[in-house]
Amino acid sequence: MDAHHHHHHDAEHAHEHSHEHIHESDHEHQHNHQHKVLEIEQDILQNNQMLAARNRGYFEAKNIFVLNLVSSPGSGKTSILERTLADLKDTISFYVIEGDQQTLNDANRIDAINIPVVQINTGKGCHLESDMVFNALKKLDPKNNSILMIENVGNLVCPSMFDLGESKRVVIISTTEGEDKPIKYPDMFYTSDICIINKIDLLPYVNCNINHIKKYALQVNPNLVFFEVSATKGTGMDDWYKWLVANK
Repeated sequence: MDAHHHHHHDAEHAHEHSHEHIHESDHEHQHNHQHKVLEIEQDILQNNQMLAARNRGYFEAKNIFVLNLVSSPGSGKTSILERTLADLKDTISFYVIEGDQQTLNDANRIDAINIPVVQINTGKGCHLESDMVFNALKKLDPKNNSILMIENVGNLVCPSMFDLGESKRVVIISTTEGEDKPIKYPDMFYTSDICIINKIDLLPYVNCNINHIKKYALQVNPNLVFFEVSATKGTGMDDWYKWLVANK
């Protein structure tokens, strides 16, 4: 009887032990999954860095000045781009890559100014990547000594992580978006060279102090250069143009 009892106890112990083992392996699986996701993200970013270097080599060889325009949706990226192209196209050769999740609307607006443009639709993707830009360049075939404007997908998070091989990154924020955008989305302001504050014509009607935007932005990135403009009225655009011509 004792022997039987002893055997029964062993089996229970084994059952408990195997239950623990399953629990541990579940935990391990979860941990591995998170680890794999991180590894995949790192691979994507590293791969993008390599391709960005390839783009940069292409741009430098042809002396092409490249701007990566980033912003939230509705900040006026396309309006600033349209006005810049229309005002300067007689003196500078421009090319444009338009990034959007859907539609050809923005590319059609650029096409109407007679500027060579290639549209990249990213579908669910929330940013452009270097290989997309490289493929677009094959179609666009920009001339030496030109300016390439890349209008990124409207999003202040993901595009900050993806270098496209650009010469300068330009973040656009409008007076209607709230003064604290730079500290809410620090990576985008930290990785940008230029900050264009758009829609200054609306300042009398919105609760926005430009000095606050600048103060927050400079906390994140003390080297940012600012331009205050109204793309619709044309105010302040001349200073932006002077910078563009001087730096190209």
